[in-house]
Amino acid sequence: MKRIFISAALFFCVSISFAQISNVIRIPDIPGYKTLKCDFHTHSVFSDGLVWPTVRVEEAYNEGLDAIAITEHIEYRPHHHNKDMQGDHNRSYELASEKAKELNILVIKGSEITRRMPPGHWNALFLQDCNLLDTPEYKDAFKEAAKQKAYTFWNHPGWYAQAFEVTKWYNEHTELYNQGYMYGIEVGNGSEYYPEAFQWALDKNLTILANSDIHGPIGSFYDLPKGEHRTMTLVFAKERSTEAIRDALEKRRTIAWIGNSLFGREDLLKELFKQVLRVENVERKGNRIQFVLRNDSDFTLHIVKGKHDTNLEYFKDMVIRPHERRDFGITFLQPTSAKVKMDFMVENFRVTPEKGLDYSVEFDALK
Repeated sequence: MKRIFISAALFFCVSISFAQISNVIRIPDIPGYKTLKCDFHTHSVFSDGLVWPTVRVEEAYNEGLDAIAITEHIEYRPHHHNKDMQGDHNRSYELASEKAKELNILVIKGSEITRRMPPGHWNALFLQDCNLLDTPEYKDAFKEAAKQKAYTFWNHPGWYAQAFEVTKWYNEHTELYNQGYMYGIEVGNGSEYYPEAFQWALDKNLTILANSDIHGPIGSFYDLPKGEHRTMTLVFAKERSTEAIRDALEKRRTIAWIGNSLFGREDLLKELFKQVLRVENVERKGNRIQFVLRNDSDFTLHIVKGKHDTNLEYFKDMVIRPHERRDFGITFLQPTSAKVKMDFMVENFRVTPEKGLDYSVEFDALK
């Protein structure tokens, strides 16, 4: 929750529709699944945001996202004095849904349970009636969300306004976790990354999430023309539908994309990286193997040499830009007829808070 207030003039300005020109975020699918770009935490003027709900849909379309949730605060609605903002807690979803059908954007119905720490702020997705979460006791709000079979996750656990000195797991979080109310956790929110939350997700088998928590116009926070992207969750779904997104969330098939880094479980990151990095034009020339590495994604890859066969010499480290093709080579210090394995670590594909993804590429030295 960010305490932002809006004048009538500003409200008019930010309510104007954007030109509907769809961008494409180029990230490969992985075998058996589609890679969906999702933002499960956004706000409109129906809580403390600065734009009309349809603008959130247009922004998502313009950026090339597949799905969003407009998760208005249940307990904090600073624009509610305006008669246009006095609709019930389902109103922003209703307004967004019509535009979403027009632009083929998936909109998930949800709300933000906004309480002091502990337990802090939480999102409930796939709700039937958001109004019923408006209860005095936070435990009753969670019980109602569970009754509606909602998917609940902990928002921005390291947000400075509620975690002044340390990102902390409280007894109340243990209780919610043990009762089955905690399915996931934001390891990133806007420009913030929370390593403690990432480790909790790994240790407690929670879904790894990252969302924009956007309140103002998206272009005011990200320089989209220069290639910046909003913080988002990559969801690996069987199809492009809200039902498939829910299935993927429940089965923890997600990766957080924050700035230039990805955070996820090793198996998923490795499957994605297999599709991202392509090896082409392999050729043996004397004591060298020449080849091309091609980046088939919008990610910038930060790669450093790992532990390797001392008979081989190859790059120390490198950066491969989105969709770039780079020439490389491996030199044998001694003749070899065996398979050659190039070991490295992808620093910005994080499998733990401290470690990047280990990866190997094998070549047949005889070819």
